Amino acid sequence: MRTERDSMGETAVPDEALYGAHTSRSLRNFDAAGEPVPLEIVRAIVQLKWACARANLELGVLDPARGEAIICACEAVLGGACDDAFPVDVFQAGSGTSTNMNVNEVLANLASEDLGGRRGERGRVHPNDDVNRGQSTNNVFPSAIRMACVELGEGLDAETARFEAALRGRAKAFAAVIKSGRTHLQDAVPVTLGQEFAAWARAVEKARERARAARENLLEIGIGGNAVGTGLNTKRAFRPAIVRALGEITGRAYRVPADGLEITQSLTDLAQMSAALRLLAADINRIANDLRLLASGPNTGFDEIALPAVEPGSSIMPGKINPSICEAANMACLYVMGLDHAVALACGAGQLELNTHMPLVGWNLVRMFHALRRTLAMFGDRCIAGIRAREDVCRRHFERSAGLPTVLNPRLGYDRVAELVKDARARGLSLRELVIEKKLLPPDELDALLRRSTGPED
Repeated sequence: MRTERDSMGETAVPDEALYGAHTSRSLRNFDAAGEPVPLEIVRAIVQLKWACARANLELGVLDPARGEAIICACEAVLGGACDDAFPVDVFQAGSGTSTNMNVNEVLANLASEDLGGRRGERGRVHPNDDVNRGQSTNNVFPSAIRMACVELGEGLDAETARFEAALRGRAKAFAAVIKSGRTHLQDAVPVTLGQEFAAWARAVEKARERARAARENLLEIGIGGNAVGTGLNTKRAFRPAIVRALGEITGRAYRVPADGLEITQSLTDLAQMSAALRLLAADINRIANDLRLLASGPNTGFDEIALPAVEPGSSIMPGKINPSICEAANMACLYVMGLDHAVALACGAGQLELNTHMPLVGWNLVRMFHALRRTLAMFGDRCIAGIRAREDVCRRHFERSAGLPTVLNPRLGYDRVAELVKDARARGLSLRELVIEKKLLPPDELDALLRRSTGPED
């Protein structure tokens, strides 16, 4: 062990540790979550430190040797060489101070060693005075969450597009498969199976658009605002210099905020991102439920589609196959919705100039992105792509649907058709059989009406 001194006095730090006194204290204080802050957020903090060092060098407020050593340290961490140096628990002080100082200490020690010093030697590169120059946890941590969400959002966007394409592929394949529609889980007017899949695809497309809009708002970051967003102890050019440097390292067009205090106080942009993910989860959950209904049976349910069989469905009933992928997707979506609820509560729980629940918000958002991306890949590849239509069952349900007589309303009137529905149900006849029996329409004219029953007339 080595002994380090900080503002609270002396404390012991493991000799091999890249972190320092503040992190060592945090490891003794916090263990409620049992998990460290996600590396996606840690790496975003390191990118911010890299950009701030560049800006401080540009403005002449950081010694060139120290500044370059800090940048080299940032590059080493971003290369993945030090991932185990960031062990602080998620549930820590609400602004994320422990994690910000963890990063400051690691970078300071790496930079000190680069300049010929030792770990824990604060004289060559100081974690607060040099690495954290012009910064406060209050703007570093929420800026890092935003950056992590922007990066993770790009991966989710690509996976969502792939899932949407899988649904559109099935829509095209099933375009001619006519079936009974259902409202209130009762027979309704006809649709095609392709129309159902196309509607799901459009819902996913809209969810993707909402997530993109939320991600655009996250490009505005509060870095450089210091404790409350006023930019105390920094030069006016500091923030623009930071976002220019971030653009170089990330290739993304981050922006200086319109109001430094608002972006420090408010996490509503992150709540919007979380809500967009919840709505995507809601649509995926609904699609999974619909597929389970359409595949129910096979002998006592709808049985209009066949889902890919991925495993035996029962330990006691031989030959039983369950909609396992759909059920796994259901659970993942409910999990995401629960995480969003915690994010919404946390984002509304700040006081005055600061929200003190930021680590929870960041942790949950990272988990939401990962869960949705994996769920979409699993659901699309192992279920949607392999769905088959049971066209004979769909046709049978279409012909016997109590909603199908609606196509006769313009010819026979609502009351007359209602009588036909009752008669057909009582006698167990299909609409076609009953209309032909009663000679209400010629067979060829009736068939033409039925063929046009899934959309408006030309």
